[in-house]
Amino acid sequence: MHNAQPWRFRYSRESGTFRLYADPERAMLRSDPDGRALRIGCGAALFNLRVALATAGFHADVALLPDPQDTTLLALVHTAPSDDGEEVTGLRLLAPAIRRRHTSRYPFAEKAIPEDIRAGLVDAAQREGAVLSFPESWQARWVEELAEEAEARNLTDQGRERDLARWTRTGAEEADTATDGVPEYAFGPRKHGGRAPMRDFSGGQPVTDRGTTPFEETPHLAVVSTDGDQPVHWLRAGQAIQRVLLLATLKGLATSFSTQALEWPDLRWPLRDPLTGTGQVQMILRLGYGPQGPATPRRPVRDVLVIED
Repeated sequence: MHNAQPWRFRYSRESGTFRLYADPERAMLRSDPDGRALRIGCGAALFNLRVALATAGFHADVALLPDPQDTTLLALVHTAPSDDGEEVTGLRLLAPAIRRRHTSRYPFAEKAIPEDIRAGLVDAAQREGAVLSFPESWQARWVEELAEEAEARNLTDQGRERDLARWTRTGAEEADTATDGVPEYAFGPRKHGGRAPMRDFSGGQPVTDRGTTPFEETPHLAVVSTDGDQPVHWLRAGQAIQRVLLLATLKGLATSFSTQALEWPDLRWPLRDPLTGTGQVQMILRLGYGPQGPATPRRPVRDVLVIED
């Protein structure tokens, strides 16, 4: 969320083990009081570690939340030489997409996503213990309306305004030297028409050369859900989301997130499957054909990884 990058890794050479920790200093106490979005982000980083290990010829044995006494320790990853099985091979194929995938806050084309690609994305989420669905017609409009309501609330909520201000980088000097957050060159144009649910990272303030443009009238939205709503489910959701995003990138799709409605409990609840009333929605994705979006900054490796002898 907001490119906060709230993760820390420690690697032990002796045991060949990675430990993934949450970084509480990068939490958003107003927008994400339970740390759900924080753990989803860490789950996505964990999935990238699994892909990197597979590419390097290793299998990753992952234990989520291994220590009940340490809530910041999110995962323990034991490494072993790979046997090049189906799962490792599948992970390795996703590696080229890690550097290519960026959040795109630009309009997408009014073009259908082929059914075989949609089916592949559904399968990608399922492999990580989550469900990805594509809301249709009235349900999609309902999702859009909830996102619009949440965006309006966010712009008038001082706590959420502070969260947003903390993680946006405006002004050329700040944007060009940032190692985290969302720099102004990645805000995208201001939406003027269209139904795509977009967050205004400027907080309503003017940004030089940003411009306005219409967005999609029929956005392609996908909802990622889990069968529970505890930290372990959030970590699984993060891995599922990242697997979906990397596969979508390989298939030529641009992607972005719509998290606004998920930040309000009374708006998140109605996002559940309207037919069964089950499943806990963890993410709303926007998919389509269009600009991939500019790369946003990443923290230096020395800030996120400690190697122990």
